[in-house]
Amino acid sequence: MSVLKILPDIYSVGVVDWNVRNFHGHTYTTKRGTTYNAYLIIDEKITLVDTVYGAFSSELIENIQQVVPVNKIDYVIANHVETDHSGALPEVMKLCPKAKILGTEKCKEGLYRYYYGDWDFQVVKTGDKLKLGKRTLTFLEAPMIHWPDSMFTYCPEEELLMPNDAFGQHLATKERFADEVDQCALWDEAAKYYGNILWPLGAVILKKIEEVKKLNIPLKIIAPSHGVIWRKDPLQIVNRYTSWAQNETLPKVVVAYESMWGATEKMARKIVAGVEEEGLSIKLFEITGSDRTEVVKEMLDARGFIFGSSTHDNNMLPNLAGFLDFIRGFKPRNRVSAAFGSYGWAGGAVRQIENILKEAGIELAATGLEVKYMPDKNDLEACFKFGRNFAAVIKGGK
Repeated sequence: MSVLKILPDIYSVGVVDWNVRNFHGHTYTTKRGTTYNAYLIIDEKITLVDTVYGAFSSELIENIQQVVPVNKIDYVIANHVETDHSGALPEVMKLCPKAKILGTEKCKEGLYRYYYGDWDFQVVKTGDKLKLGKRTLTFLEAPMIHWPDSMFTYCPEEELLMPNDAFGQHLATKERFADEVDQCALWDEAAKYYGNILWPLGAVILKKIEEVKKLNIPLKIIAPSHGVIWRKDPLQIVNRYTSWAQNETLPKVVVAYESMWGATEKMARKIVAGVEEEGLSIKLFEITGSDRTEVVKEMLDARGFIFGSSTHDNNMLPNLAGFLDFIRGFKPRNRVSAAFGSYGWAGGAVRQIENILKEAGIELAATGLEVKYMPDKNDLEACFKFGRNFAAVIKGGK
């Protein structure tokens, strides 16, 4: 990523990671790569807001040096301790050892445990201000969006919000602004980012958005630490976050299943046909060959989930089990669900699926459907009716 002036004397100096394909320990696929954004503010006091992943330290330093010698930096703002944003900090601090780092108390603790640096650290809290000269930075603690140490940094003179991991996307692109990129790709990645990282934190996000609104701060630009910068109608992403956090949904069903010898797959296809008959949007995934990140993205705005599995040793099959264990932590609200599956001499998978859905707080809209061995004509008719009845529940808003 080349250095770009985004405002007078404010530069984007981060880097593009074109090649990364997995994130958060392979829990998230990044098919379009990502960026690690950092922002350099030139004023009486020179300030760097966030750094980048450690592997790109030299590129960050080269970018800074295109604007100002690194040793001229007076302040480094650490909005978040996670290493994709703080990894370059040790190398930067070697070149400006007298710079002061500012972050939350949790950030101070986390940075020390990661890097054990003997740095001058100033703890800041919500409402604290830092005078740079013509500009001021104001800090807003944002714990659990999405780590306990997270905070937002706001520059009132430029109406610029730098919220680190909020409002971002994993999208590698030479363009730096949201209005410059393909809008389908942008919103696809924004939804994927929220669904896979922030979905469980909806209540916290709503509270923080309301807190920001009460501050009545104008926003011209939102500059997150992943992806592109929102400069034209930046509130569009805030409004989308509000919708997602409020668990607003569409008349849409996601069906995900795992099949051993094809019986559960036949059931899944007939259930899908039943849902389609009622005119609802539908997405079908065979979970073993599907990208979990994409499945979660499709679930984000879906009102209904239907999960199916063959039974093996009285249990559901392992890939669906792992996926549902992941989903359980999201605790989606305002959704309905159902389970189905096939078995040989004994069942168990459907009951297991239903138990996990209950633990996740997802309402069961129907009694689970089970078929012994391979479904016959009557069984498939029952699957079709199962799908139609499930769709009717969603259409009825129950």
